[in-house]
Amino acid sequence: MAYQKLTSRSENYSQWYNELVVKADLAEQSAVRGCMVIKPYGYAIWERIQAGLDARFKQKGVQNAYFPLLIPKSFLSREAEHVEGFAKECAVVTHHRLMNDPNGRGVVVDPNARLEEELIIRPTSETIIWSTYKNWISSYRDLPILCNQWCNVMRWEMRTRLFLRTAEFLWQEGHTAHASKEEAEDFARQMLDVYAEFVESVMAIPVLKGVKSPNERFAGALNTYCIEAMMQDGKALQAGTSHFLGQNFAKSFDVTYLSKENKPEYVWATSWGVSTRLMGALIMTHSDDNGLVLPPHLAPIQVAIVPIFKQQEQLDTILATINPIADRLQTLGIRVKVDTADNMTPGFKFAEYEMRGVPVRLAIGARDIENGTIEVARRDTLTKETLPLEGIVEHITALLEEIQANIYQKALDFRLANTRNCDSWDEFQVEIQKGGFLACHWDGTPETEEKIKELTKATIRCIPLDAPAEEGKCIYSGKPSHQRVIFAIAY
Repeated sequence: MAYQKLTSRSENYSQWYNELVVKADLAEQSAVRGCMVIKPYGYAIWERIQAGLDARFKQKGVQNAYFPLLIPKSFLSREAEHVEGFAKECAVVTHHRLMNDPNGRGVVVDPNARLEEELIIRPTSETIIWSTYKNWISSYRDLPILCNQWCNVMRWEMRTRLFLRTAEFLWQEGHTAHASKEEAEDFARQMLDVYAEFVESVMAIPVLKGVKSPNERFAGALNTYCIEAMMQDGKALQAGTSHFLGQNFAKSFDVTYLSKENKPEYVWATSWGVSTRLMGALIMTHSDDNGLVLPPHLAPIQVAIVPIFKQQEQLDTILATINPIADRLQTLGIRVKVDTADNMTPGFKFAEYEMRGVPVRLAIGARDIENGTIEVARRDTLTKETLPLEGIVEHITALLEEIQANIYQKALDFRLANTRNCDSWDEFQVEIQKGGFLACHWDGTPETEEKIKELTKATIRCIPLDAPAEEGKCIYSGKPSHQRVIFAIAY
């Protein structure tokens, strides 16, 4: 049985990505345009992302809830900037019933079942949640409210790509209500730190923490904080956002509380979210021409053990050796699969685990049993070595941490090598075509940012939170600037 290779990244990066998502058994296109089927292996990775983040949210005092999929159109209209930001992406429900066509043309919409008010399939949930919070909040004693929901949303994208941009996608959206501006803004920053820590320590993706320019802010936010990652083709990908919403939604839905001084005050708000787009970031940050590369902290299977046998008797002998090893690894919390299937060759299994990004693969046959050895292959470097069985559990435990650190460092080295200062418009136009992050001076005006985007497709990915003050001149207008911002072409 031959194993099908991927198109190489250097030959066609987009095609490589699309093939990898399908061949690694992560997802596939569905019968609904722009929507995807996430397959069990892909969903297992998403479940690990979900579990890791959910635990971190709960450490911050956040509780999970669930809010409706459908939003009255009038709710969306209450916050002008918000509706303007999402109007072109909204799917609208107008009727509540179908009927058999009396003219024999199959099933049609019942014209008598038109809704009194049209409903929007949520593109995000600020409006339905703030209409609910109005019922929950009356006093400062009711605050803060720290809620999150894991759900799906719909944004009617015209150009879609699995995980990166689909009409329907999975995500979490946190929505909090606070008594003061300072508390709300601080919480928005805290959640940004939660995202950055998880993405770096578990997903092994280095990120820049920053704030969005006014043009790139979430619709209805006063400030949008973000984490930005660099993909292997040099493009940027927004990996997570946390928004300080101020009092915009509280005012739109008249959500007030009585302060300790017995005065009515509008509530302060945040919202924050990451989505299955993180799966796309994971793939494009680490993977290679042989398939997926998964950091051990995230991988559903951390160690795959492949017995090499011809008869059941040989398999039984091998299992007597490796089952205790697998049990010890599992006791240590390591996720192990012993692959005893006899309908694929060992070579095919090796290629499959490579394609699926399993961090460590062990192979053992009858001769290894005689010699007291086992073959250990690591996915990140595609190297293998034969080691004694004695001490193998301790070796693998250490190896998984070594692989995790190596995958992160490789991605960080790539980002650092492809981040550079740029100080003139002529230089910028050349350098932006090479990809990567360009640290440039900008005059702070939306007009300049729009013009740069129009001419080069580059956007300000973030104004880094840790960027030092530095006097300079805007690369486009020549006007004074006080710090560098990060420009890139983005997904």
